[in-house]
Amino acid sequence: MGFLVLGLVLFLGIHSLRLAGEAPRARLIAGIGETPYKIGYSVLSLLGLVLIGQGYREALAASGQVWLPPAGLRHLALLLVPAAFVLVAAAYAPAGRIKRAARHPMVLGVGLWALGHLLANGETANVVLFGAFLAWAVADYAASVRRAPHPVAGPVSAVGDVAALAIGLGLAVAFLAGLHQWLIGVSPLA
Repeated sequence: MGFLVLGLVLFLGIHSLRLAGEAPRARLIAGIGETPYKIGYSVLSLLGLVLIGQGYREALAASGQVWLPPAGLRHLALLLVPAAFVLVAAAYAPAGRIKRAARHPMVLGVGLWALGHLLANGETANVVLFGAFLAWAVADYAASVRRAPHPVAGPVSAVGDVAALAIGLGLAVAFLAGLHQWLIGVSPLA
């Protein structure tokens, strides 16, 4: 469990710099430069992800059950996670109504992804992993709304919504059809 927690601290920690506002991040960039900041951010993020992956596998094999999710919650996860994929895709698509309504679709998507997985999995390692991501997403979303309440202020296009829906739902279908099994070793339909 130690590697999992260390990975979460590194990954979510580096992604939490802006929770306190723009000033601490701006001071850090001013002190070391933008390129070293981006390199350090990327290296720490990647190291955090590697530790999360390794630690999760080890913790899952050794952890107990915190709770046994009812089947209905597993079915709810099958609705929340595709919606999360659509939101994450909307973050990178041209501005559309989804992006405007979500305000910060990447963070909201990560939160829905974590909530869906938390509802469907009760093992200790899953509760730690998805609980940490959900707590981070709630805190980051609240900070993001305070920092930039309406990040999509200009015109929106249906192209962004169509792209977000096509990419997000396409990825969801791919994960359900076997990509999740191949990457994670567990079928979400099992």
